[in-house]
Amino acid sequence: MAVKITSVAKQLPKYFRETNDIIPFVKLWMQGQDARFQRKVIKLFEGAAVDKRYSIMDPEEVFTATSFEEKNDIYTREVIQLAEKSLQKSLEKANLLATEIDYIITVSCTGIMIPSVDAYLINSLGMKQDIVRLPVTEMGCAAGVSGIIYAKNFLKSNPNKRAAVVAVEAPTATFQLDDFSMTNIVSAAIFGDGASAVILSSNQEDKGPEIIDEAMYHFYDATKMMGFNLVNSGLQMILDKEVPQKISEHFPAIIYPFLENNNLTINDINHLIFHPGGKKIVQTVEDLFGDLGKNIEDTKEVLRLYGNMSSATVLYVLERFMNRKPAKGERGLMLSFGPGFSAQRILLEW
Repeated sequence: MAVKITSVAKQLPKYFRETNDIIPFVKLWMQGQDARFQRKVIKLFEGAAVDKRYSIMDPEEVFTATSFEEKNDIYTREVIQLAEKSLQKSLEKANLLATEIDYIITVSCTGIMIPSVDAYLINSLGMKQDIVRLPVTEMGCAAGVSGIIYAKNFLKSNPNKRAAVVAVEAPTATFQLDDFSMTNIVSAAIFGDGASAVILSSNQEDKGPEIIDEAMYHFYDATKMMGFNLVNSGLQMILDKEVPQKISEHFPAIIYPFLENNNLTINDINHLIFHPGGKKIVQTVEDLFGDLGKNIEDTKEVLRLYGNMSSATVLYVLERFMNRKPAKGERGLMLSFGPGFSAQRILLEW
């Protein structure tokens, strides 16, 4: 039973700023801090390889001492709209009605909602009453690929069905105003907000790259590498500086056995569809693949234009490839990393 990705569409929030426009807000926020520390932070923002980012809030709101409740209320209101618009776009690309979706997976980790966003989409888009729901809330940056894996497994057991995966994230809602740690600052420098929706199908008449294989890889004893602490002021980022090094150490085990299981080598892969976790992670992956003649230019470009939007980001990379319409027989390798610590992989063939 072939399962294909038939469409991908993104939706950006209404607020955006180039990095140069954000730095004055950062300087104002750091008033009273050591001058050397301030210079270090500004240099970090300028060197983060992110030229622009979008947000569900304007900078004044981000750098205001709002409570967790107030920021989460903004998150709830805005992500519902972003999710709906991205799903509508993806349905239009696939020439489908909302009532033709049998399974909906919604992905988000940057706020708290009960019921989850899929419940709102069912109402606003008039989706079928027996649609199967799966909210994924705690897998961070890896969850976009995870959602596709879950959808693929559902569709493989159910012919002539379709699934939607909607990833919507607002990391700016997690910014900690009273936290001057490098983790909070690095997070602010690399993250942005955004949404993306993917339509998958086990209907053999639908077109798109086929998911040939998928797998997850879990690092032992690495639960403290990435994630959030829930504190009184909201979701406080956990981001270990050793993440790039850990990825580098595990990379051969993540990539090569997965390809070997499909009788392939990296030379058989035409497109690298990688999640841009941040400048250092991108450099780590580029160093590992550069000698093999592979590039991750699309990953770098998504980071530059939008920042890291957690689970949605790799779907922005995927959309760029989908829009180019690769030739029949070309293969793509999707990869993302997230809390756990884990790596998720998908092998595509056009």
